[in-house]
Amino acid sequence: MTDHAPVQTFVVGVDREAVLRRRARVRRAQRMGAWITGLIGALGILGALYALIAFRGAGLWPFALLLIAAMVPLVLSAVLALRLDADRQRWYAATEVQPVALRMSPKGLELACDGASYAVILPWPTVRGFTQTKIFGQYVLDLRLQRGVAATTAGVRGLDQPAVRSIVKPSPLLKPTGMFPVNALDQPVHVIDQALQHFSAGKTAIVRA
Repeated sequence: MTDHAPVQTFVVGVDREAVLRRRARVRRAQRMGAWITGLIGALGILGALYALIAFRGAGLWPFALLLIAAMVPLVLSAVLALRLDADRQRWYAATEVQPVALRMSPKGLELACDGASYAVILPWPTVRGFTQTKIFGQYVLDLRLQRGVAATTAGVRGLDQPAVRSIVKPSPLLKPTGMFPVNALDQPVHVIDQALQHFSAGKTAIVRA
């Protein structure tokens, strides 16, 4: 019998308590921002409608309509943010924190994403790397894909999940949250960077924003 060596992998785990703390922090910031944004938008629309009714003969309707058009995206962004938060909270209540954030192998990158039913799988040619940036007061790793990569790209799995789309390709109406909080990962950023470059043959890396 011939022994086969196991496929080499690099696994990055997560600190459950650090993940829970960041979830709570992001939720507070997002909900407060959504309510403030929605209130500003609603007051702007109400003010424009009042001006239309109270000063009908003053020729203010073009300005009122412009104000309404400017305020509608604010209201929509608030509604979208609150809806996504409600979806996330339902998922959090039903799902334990996943112990592995990402897994690398010669074939590609596997990612666990909050709110997703199954892992995201990305062949190396589809991945540009990660950007380390500060969001909601903490450093996070934000996934960057090659141009044109989508859920239907060969070898890609899981990008079509709503929770994944909201992180990887967030709506322009929403502030991005990033994928992995750096302080929750059990490997230093420079070690993750080295592993990315090793498995991707130098084509993928972590970039500091």
